[in-house]
Parts: sequence; C-alpha cells; structure tokens
Amino acid sequence: MKLTPNMDKMGKIIFYEDKNFQGRCFECSKDCPELSSHFSRCNSIQVESGTWVLYERPNFMGCQYILTRGEYPDYQHWMGFNDSIRSCRMVRNHTAIFRIRLYERPDFQGQIMECSEDWPSLYDRFRHRKVQSCNILDGAWVFYEHPNYRGRQYLLERGEFRHFTDWSAMHPTVGSIRRVQEFQVFQCVVNSSLTI
Repeated sequence: MKLTPNMDKMGKIIFYEDKNFQGRCFECSKDCPELSSHFSRCNSIQVESGTWVLYERPNFMGCQYILTRGEYPDYQHWMGFNDSIRSCRMVRNHTAIFRIRLYERPDFQGQIMECSEDWPSLYDRFRHRKVQSCNILDGAWVFYEHPNYRGRQYLLERGEFRHFTDWSAMHPTVGSIRRVQEFQVFQCVVNSSLTI
C-alpha cells in the first residue's frame, strides 16, 4: 500500500486578464515561478481547488496574496494593490493541527504567546502589535498587517523565523493571524499485484 496524491484534490486556479472572468485566461495546477508569458495582467481569478499564494513579482517574490477556493471578480477581492501577478504556488499542508509561538523580540526573546486558532485582533490577545520572531510548530499560517485579516499578507509555513524579515515583512506589525485550513488530500492506493 502506498500514499499518492488524490488527483481530484490537486490544486487548480484560473487567471483572467479582465475583471469578472473575462478576457484571456490561463489555467494552472502547479507552482509557476514566471506567469508573464501566460498573461500580461490579472484582474480576476477563480480558485477551483487548493489554497494558493500569489506573488506580485516573478520567482515567488513581492507582495503575497493567499487565496482559497472561490471566485475573485477583481483584484480588490483578494486585497490586491494592482493587477500584477507574476508567480504562484500551491500551499501544501500535511497536518490538521495548528500551533504557533509568537515573540515580542527577535531571536525568540521577550514575551511569548502560543496560539492554535485564528485571531482577528492580535493586540486583543497578545497586548502587542509587533511580532519580532515566531516559531511555526504545526500547520501553515497567514499574518495580516492589520486587524480583521486586512492589509499585506505573509504566508508562514512550519519552521523558525528569527526576525520579521525572515517572512519578507518590512516591519514587525501584525494585526491578525489566520490558519490555512484547506489541505492537499491523500488517498490510500492498494497495489493489486501484491499478495498478502
């Protein structure tokens, strides 16, 4: 018996050059470091499956936008600043458990707060607006610059982040945090040629 990705649950995203799903489109089902050869601008998106991170610049650089299944008829619906999407990748989580440790100072120093749920206002829970370092113990998380899941977005996957620049932020302000909860699903495939 072996685990293989369930092809029905693989990610699929469709980019449209114009608003309201009009104009030239491009379907994508894998990580793509360079999208400019497929479209010149992106004004609407349909996410058919998976959770995706979109980047304003090639090679997974620049402002990030995390999109889950749904329709986004214009770039304001994904909190975009403009119609520039130049690379994308699918979020691949393999756990349904979420745990994060937030620190008020760099290098895991100062006050610590552990969390396993969404926080629409970090200040209400942590009494700080600045997160200087963090440790993602389980799951994938999105940091938002402002409360109520607004502003710039940063995807953080399992690992240690000793300084806010490690997650590509220009400053340590975090207003809210949210778990990424759509996962790539695996199914069990039995090899019928095996004898037991």
